[in-house]
Amino acid sequence: MKTVLKQDTNYNLEPSKLKEGSVFGALSERSITYLLNNGVLIELDAGEQLFDYGDKGDRFYIVLEGRLDFYKTHNNQTSHTRTINFGEAVGFVSMIALHDKVGKAIAKENSIVLEITSQLFSDFHDDHAFDFGILLMNLSRDMARSLRVLGNALVENHISINT
Repeated sequence: MKTVLKQDTNYNLEPSKLKEGSVFGALSERSITYLLNNGVLIELDAGEQLFDYGDKGDRFYIVLEGRLDFYKTHNNQTSHTRTINFGEAVGFVSMIALHDKVGKAIAKENSIVLEITSQLFSDFHDDHAFDFGILLMNLSRDMARSLRVLGNALVENHISINT
């Protein structure tokens, strides 16, 4: 895992391409450029770990190229819950909920991600309020889709939840 500059990577990080991903959809190219210029680009080789269970939840990551696998940990058990694809985010729930990471993310293939710290997220709100609203809606949609998939898996596996 290494941090890289936009100009030093072989990946296509043009805002017009990134807008095809769900997190960046409908954002202005100017706001995407702002995030690229102020966030941290991280390249991962297949098999490399991006973060681990218990890491501080003060940032999230958007997959710009490649795919990551997320493994959720609970009661000393770990299970693969989803694959994060181009244009999707991982780690957002921990940042918003103000808790540590609840699992680990591992590159399924060579990948590049954009790290968005809580400070950058706040600055983005201040500097690009309209696009921040769209970004938050996109992230919320992705969370809702993940909840639906996990809920369906519970039903398919006949797991009951006592509330």
